[in-house]
Amino acid sequence: MKLLISSASPYVRKVRVLVREAGREGEIAEVMVQTTALATDPQIPGVNPLGRIPVLIRDEGPPVVDSRVICRFLDARWGAGLYPEARLWEVLTLEALAEGMLDSALLMAYEARLRPEEKRFPDWVEAQWAKVARALDALEADWTGHLAGPPDMGQVGLACALGYLDFRHGARGWREGRPRLAAWEAEMAARPSLTATAPA
Repeated sequence: MKLLISSASPYVRKVRVLVREAGREGEIAEVMVQTTALATDPQIPGVNPLGRIPVLIRDEGPPVVDSRVICRFLDARWGAGLYPEARLWEVLTLEALAEGMLDSALLMAYEARLRPEEKRFPDWVEAQWAKVARALDALEADWTGHLAGPPDMGQVGLACALGYLDFRHGARGWREGRPRLAAWEAEMAARPSLTATAPA
């Protein structure tokens, strides 16, 4: 199988972490593509008409698109156990929270990187950050018990989201006032699967 990737994409990173947590690096060939919000790599539309990565190109059957779908597919294929049935809804909810944080953080990055300064919309950027901040506060208040358990895809998604905040929005200081979440992130980020896939 082939996985179309970019080293900076947090969505791609989730899949790459799962592959490493499952110990299946030898079964996936990672293919680097050059794609941005404005220019799609010509390899991508033929396998994902949306022009987005990651894309998993299977040896048989159509490509699998969307990071969450790819992660469910690979976890089921390999029996990796990162979507444990006993706490599946908590895992999926945490994964969705992390994905929502990523979506808002990515929109903020696009606003800063793609628009000329005189055309930027600060109120819109702050509204996106407010969504991220509310999610961070909820995670600090309500999710630390779940985060103490064995790694799952909700935790992987969250670790990738927090890593992206550091990568693109480090000046926002997301750790301030959230000591438990910060301590968990420091421990999770030290896992080999996370260090090997740090955004660049």
